[in-house]
Amino acid sequence: MSVSLSAWEFRDPLFLLTGLSAPLVYLLASRIPSRIIYASLALPDRAPTTLRVRLAPLPAGLLALATLVLAVALAGPRTGDATTEVEQEGIAIVMALDRSGSMDARDFVAEDYSVSRLQALKGVFREFVLGGEAGKGRPDDLIALVVFGTYADGACPLTLDHGNLLNILDQIEVAQERSESATAIGEGLGLAVERLLDAEAQSKVVILLTDGVNNAGEIGPLRAAELAAENGIKVYTIGAGGNGYAPVPVTGPDGRRYLRRALVEMDEKTLREIAQRTGGAYFHARDAEGLAATYRAIDRLERTKITEVRYLRYREHYVGFALAALVLIALAGLASGTLLRRLP
Repeated sequence: MSVSLSAWEFRDPLFLLTGLSAPLVYLLASRIPSRIIYASLALPDRAPTTLRVRLAPLPAGLLALATLVLAVALAGPRTGDATTEVEQEGIAIVMALDRSGSMDARDFVAEDYSVSRLQALKGVFREFVLGGEAGKGRPDDLIALVVFGTYADGACPLTLDHGNLLNILDQIEVAQERSESATAIGEGLGLAVERLLDAEAQSKVVILLTDGVNNAGEIGPLRAAELAAENGIKVYTIGAGGNGYAPVPVTGPDGRRYLRRALVEMDEKTLREIAQRTGGAYFHARDAEGLAATYRAIDRLERTKITEVRYLRYREHYVGFALAALVLIALAGLASGTLLRRLP
């Protein structure tokens, strides 16, 4: 807690409340019992008022003032002695990820092993968020995850808890049921835009990754792109894999899994149009390395600098106030013991 007065502030301002006891100190100090016996008060009453009489309340006033100064010292007055400008980078990002059946195609390679397109994406996106070959990480970004097949689903809201985000990503699987394995690109992009509408960030970005053609959903991809553009949301689109045949795992009548060549189509024209309408860019990642290069490019493009001024050191001023309080107390004691001494 701090209270600022121009360039000044107090480390513990609650101690200022002790200054309210100054009137009490004055009353108690001015009521020090003293008396002298007279046969009659007529003579003292006719005596002229001297300077010593007028200054009689001075010691009590000095003690009250010392109480106020001591309260200021206890509150810890200080001023900023040195500042630095700290640059931070933070934007809001929604990853819209295709989990349709074609994302199970095994035409990507990671560490000399054939992996699905979805599995390759998980590794690259992890490095994009935490840092590594795909970039230097996004520690200051709010990141959300939206997945879509036949339907779109918000898997994780905008969060700075990137560990939890990646744990959720690890649990995302390719849709196995035929009723869920279509590709609703428009629905996925529309939900991603909705997640960003209330985000408090200078820059809002959707990274849309798909390997197919929009064939489900009530919202078309270009209509969703218009919504993004109207709200100042930039969309980067990534086409994973390529058109043609790719090895896709299937389950045979005997329950065993094996690879079968299947035709995979991707609508690059629509992905380019989405990026163009929103001010983003389109990338085509034919393999895992291409996917990593894509995320590195996006990582370089989307950096928003925010400059914040922070105090590095403070100059403490309580010593001067404490010494002033001690001087006032000493002066009060000296005055009441010498020039303004009261007779017992």
